[in-house]
Amino acid sequence: MSGIGSAIADVFADAGARIVVVDLDAGASERRATELGRGAVGVGCDVSDPASVEAAVAQAVAAVGHVDVLVNSAGIVDLAPAEDLSTGVWNRTLAVNLTGTFLMSQAVGRHMLEAGRGKIINLASQAASVGLLEHAAYCASKAGVVGLTKVLATEWAGRGVTANTISPTVVLTELGKKAWAGEKGEAAKREIPVGRFALPREVAGAALFLASGASDMINGADLVVDGGYTIR
Repeated sequence: MSGIGSAIADVFADAGARIVVVDLDAGASERRATELGRGAVGVGCDVSDPASVEAAVAQAVAAVGHVDVLVNSAGIVDLAPAEDLSTGVWNRTLAVNLTGTFLMSQAVGRHMLEAGRGKIINLASQAASVGLLEHAAYCASKAGVVGLTKVLATEWAGRGVTANTISPTVVLTELGKKAWAGEKGEAAKREIPVGRFALPREVAGAALFLASGASDMINGADLVVDGGYTIR
């Protein structure tokens, strides 16, 4: 777990939550859980693999009893002009970003529905609502996440489980800093009314709000954390 997911784990742990860290690298998830302390648990999982998801969710439920909040933040991006984008990149992007979100939501959602309570928070992107150059697969996957979440929100809210998305702009994770360094980044920031990119803790703050009782009447919403980029 890194970047946005790591920041969310920190903020939730500080708020008193017991964290289950899920990462493709089981060792990395266990190390991150040790860093968090407070009884955190690390679980390895390939979110694009149904069997891996079922095993990871079973492990999580066995460890903590009930999952009150699910945050789906696993995601990849591989950029290319649409005419050059390979089907392999397309398929892998949708498998992780969209199918992974569905599989985790479905598997955890079943436990939440049985218990009659739960909150699902899916990381989408500004790319869900605007077209970005060379982001064909990424934009499609994140638009799908928003659409999927609205369906979950419609079907499950009456049974105690709400679902919402968060759509950030570029976030200054280590990867984000490298990808948007130099004039490319400066030009992008000029398109954002607040004049800067988002910080991981700002996205984590939005997630904490959606996980809290203060958001109980928010369902099927897309909380945009983009400094106003998509309003222009």
